[in-house]
Amino acid sequence: MARRRKSPQNVTWLLGVVVLGVLLIAGVYLLGSKEDSAVRTTPSLDIPSYLANADSLRGNLYKLEGTVSESLAWSPDSGRLIAVEVEESIIPVLVTPEFSSMNIQKEQQLVFLLEVDENGILRTRKVNKS
Repeated sequence: MARRRKSPQNVTWLLGVVVLGVLLIAGVYLLGSKEDSAVRTTPSLDIPSYLANADSLRGNLYKLEGTVSESLAWSPDSGRLIAVEVEESIIPVLVTPEFSSMNIQKEQQLVFLLEVDENGILRTRKVNKS
C-alpha cells in the first residue's frame, strides 16, 4: 500500500488567520474614522490668510475645526450665522439651511467642510460633531 503525503494544513490555517486579521484591522480603521474621506483630504483653512484677505480664497473648499463661541444671527432663507473659535481667533461661519435640523450649541466642538463664497463668507458644505 502506498503512503500518502500529508499536506501542510497547519500552515494554510495560520496564513488564513493572518490574512483575516489584517482585513479586520483595515476594516475597523476605515469604517471607524470619524471624518469622511472628503473632509480628511481637504486642506485646513489658513486663518491668517482668511482674515487678511478672504477674496484670495474664494471658490475653494477648506476644513475648519473649532468651538462654537456663540450664535450671531438666524434667517430661514440664509441659515444660521455662528462664531467659531479657532486658534485664538473668532471666525464667522454661515450654517446653511440644509443643516437647520442639526442642534448646534455653544461650546460644542465641530468639524466643518466650508466653501468661501464670492463675498468671502464661509458657507458650510458639511458639518460633523467631533
